[in-house]
Amino acid sequence: MKTASLSGSPRESVGKKDAAGLRAKGQVPGVLYGGSEQVHFHVNEVQLNKLIFTPDTYRFQFEVGGTTHDCVVQDIQFHPVTDRIVHIDLLQVFPDKPIRVKLPVSTEGASVGVRNGGRLHIVYRRLPVVGLADQIPESVMVDISDLDIGDSLRVGQLSVEGCQIPLNESAVILGVRRTRAAMSAAAGDEEGAEGAAVADGAEAGAEAAGGEE
Repeated sequence: MKTASLSGSPRESVGKKDAAGLRAKGQVPGVLYGGSEQVHFHVNEVQLNKLIFTPDTYRFQFEVGGTTHDCVVQDIQFHPVTDRIVHIDLLQVFPDKPIRVKLPVSTEGASVGVRNGGRLHIVYRRLPVVGLADQIPESVMVDISDLDIGDSLRVGQLSVEGCQIPLNESAVILGVRRTRAAMSAAAGDEEGAEGAAVADGAEAGAEAAGGEE
């Protein structure tokens, strides 16, 4: 995972009224879990947005109350209308304890199917993985070079070193769909082949008739 620094301040009091007051001041309330005790804090919304509204997954060095914690995002609550972050939960990371995070899916190679007019359809843009924090990569890299139109890549075909993917092996991660342009081209090819076959048949019939005379 990518790493970043984040700083916050301990909350003086806990409750809905206090949380609403913090949000009005551009702060996001949150809780740090995983340690010997929960830590209630608030962080600057602008600073947090830069690390959350991105395809990357971060491992934070989070400083609060004079102590730095190694942690990842466990859960985020968004406002249903404005999409502003209204609450965040962080999970403290330990070297010997597996964690679950969602990693961005990155592709490499040029798909055969896309070159032939198909369209790449990504079902999971972020894929859940479980592993030790030090072994979790920045992203899940997928080679799509051999994918033709109609082909798909499933969880059971993918391996992430040092990690497990907690999804059904038959779950589709991405695939190449047939587009209207590709279907039209295929139909044109079929019509051309049929026309050639008819022409060849007619020519052969004419030759046979000529031979009989």
